[in-house]
Amino acid sequence: MPQTSAPRPQTPPWWQRGVIYQIYPRSFQDSDGNGVGDLEGVTARLDYLNDGTPESLGADAIWLSPFYPSPMADFGYDVADYCGVDPLFGTLEEFDRLVREAHARGIRVVVDLVANHSSDRHRWFVESRSSRNNPKRHWYVWADPKPDGSPPNNWMSEFPRVGRAWTLDEATGQYYFHSFLPEQPDLNWWNPEVREAMDGVMRFWLDRGVDGFRVDAAHRIATDPELRDNPLVETGEAEPRRDENWPEVHAILRRFRRTLDGYGAAPGERMMMSETYLNDLASLVRYYGEAGDEFHLVQNFLFLRQPWLATGFRAVVDGFEAALPPGAWPDYFLNNHDHSRVASRYDEHAGASRAGKGPARARVAAMLLLTLRGTPLLYQGEEIGMTDVPVPPERATDIAGRDPERTPMRWDDSPTAGFTTGEPWLPIGSDAERVSVAAQRDDPASMLSLYRRLIWYRKASPALLHGSYRPLGSAPEGVFAFLRAVEEERLLVALNFTGGPLDLDAGALGQTGRLELSTDPNRSDGESSMRPLALGPDEGVVIRLA
Repeated sequence: MPQTSAPRPQTPPWWQRGVIYQIYPRSFQDSDGNGVGDLEGVTARLDYLNDGTPESLGADAIWLSPFYPSPMADFGYDVADYCGVDPLFGTLEEFDRLVREAHARGIRVVVDLVANHSSDRHRWFVESRSSRNNPKRHWYVWADPKPDGSPPNNWMSEFPRVGRAWTLDEATGQYYFHSFLPEQPDLNWWNPEVREAMDGVMRFWLDRGVDGFRVDAAHRIATDPELRDNPLVETGEAEPRRDENWPEVHAILRRFRRTLDGYGAAPGERMMMSETYLNDLASLVRYYGEAGDEFHLVQNFLFLRQPWLATGFRAVVDGFEAALPPGAWPDYFLNNHDHSRVASRYDEHAGASRAGKGPARARVAAMLLLTLRGTPLLYQGEEIGMTDVPVPPERATDIAGRDPERTPMRWDDSPTAGFTTGEPWLPIGSDAERVSVAAQRDDPASMLSLYRRLIWYRKASPALLHGSYRPLGSAPEGVFAFLRAVEEERLLVALNFTGGPLDLDAGALGQTGRLELSTDPNRSDGESSMRPLALGPDEGVVIRLA
């Protein structure tokens, strides 16, 4: 039975203690009425995120998706200037104010570092494609066509609609590589000048007070310098993919980490986390580094991809815990700006007879996320149970169909949900009268109230912050139950993933326990029997053990 113990440091770093809240700036809060969210809007909502009291959400850090100058072919992930702010989002002065105001509230600020690729409008690429002899030619990945004129190899874009990951530049007669859109050419990380330039980008933002970076597409930064074909059928270590997870990526990330650590007065004061879409835990955990010298947090997309089954989530958690290098710290998240919202994704997983389970399951998911050992990452709007919003074809904007999970935050039940005084860039949705901050703020039974209780309870619980994790093997099918413990506190978390009542025999842990939290707003706190512990349909509970 897996069991992990986290050594209790004197002062755990903030990124281990805290909840990190992802903000997609386009959709969080618009301050100027143009229908697009901006940095001033984020600043205006900081008290909602954390004003120091349980009336606020209690977020400890914000992670900002890109706000840099960009043609917006991929909504900011095509960066045209790494050291600026797009006028759509504001100014550098407004960014500085956001950082100051966040820090005044004890909120850390993490920004996206889009290091794998730039925009094709970036001055580096404009120079690079101007001629084969330009000094910046080798800042990007260029290659000659095959004799028949076809692309240099079989590498494909991450966006299926794009097809081949190569675009021919007619003027110079060579192809350039792009992991994503043709408007997002990949940087050539084998060039030491590129590495030096990105060091400068990191220093620019660290000098402005940011507390860390989330490195976009980290596993794709280094590719095979010989540009060999990917295997037609992946066969494991003997035939790895050539366009991602290339060994040199770890040397690049160690350099990032050295730059970052140079800005911390104490170990862990600055933080770096990854976006790493990898299908096996062994590959994933290598991104912590051999000596803990790469990422502080490695995003675990296997957790996000689980179906609504207790066995699936437990298997990923147990596997992650077992695979972690010594001293490494886990993290968990269930969606972001690229993935369907929890209340929609899990609504009808079990078939037509279980339709409409999304809201109840989202409550269980909240408890799962905020009670596991590790850092929770929370995407804006999840705390009020937002769902994916249908977007008519004429208003669709994203090549990969990710608009439904990017629709604006609902602050109230006005026609534009308090997000803007203008026309929102994406539809608001039709349920803002109940799925909004205003509708839920004073309702003790609401999703927002549940999130606030969970987050503030977590802050005060040594067991949840840094206690050990031990799954209960005696849990019945359909229940994920685990113990979080330190010397002075033992908590049992039991999560019913089924639509029917279930009993968990937890008598080995004691005859009775105190019910601290339940996802069922009608269940009262107080003493609860452990022989058995009764769980309602789609209910999660936290029990304090004697």
